Amino acid sequence: AGSFQEAGVIQQGYNLNFPLHVVPASCAPCPAWSAFSVSSPAVVLETVKQAVPPQAEDRAEAVVVRLYEAHGSTVTAWLQTSLPVQEAMLCDLLERPVGRGPLPLEKQGLRLSFTPFRVLSVLLVLSC
Repeated sequence: AGSFQEAGVIQQGYNLNFPLHVVPASCAPCPAWSAFSVSSPAVVLETVKQAVPPQAEDRAEAVVVRLYEAHGSTVTAWLQTSLPVQEAMLCDLLERPVGRGPLPLEKQGLRLSFTPFRVLSVLLVLSC
């Protein structure tokens, strides 16, 4: 019922095409943990990958996250992570930094602004 945004069609499509797999583990209970979360259902975190040289040559501990706006809207979303991020910056699809320098790391995470269907790549430098 309602629009595709209200019905959660994007999330259901990911659930169908990329189902979670159960992996056997120890019997000890583990606390709930998530590496990343995004505050808006309109923004999809599509990829998390290790950054590749030469962009990260001097930053061995770096990951790139790629997100996109899926609802055709203009939205501000917070990207939160439990990883120890030292520095964050926007980068292009070749993982070269773009923009005016590092993004501010705030208590709520990284504040990212999206226009309809915009793709953003963020280089996260981790502290060792």
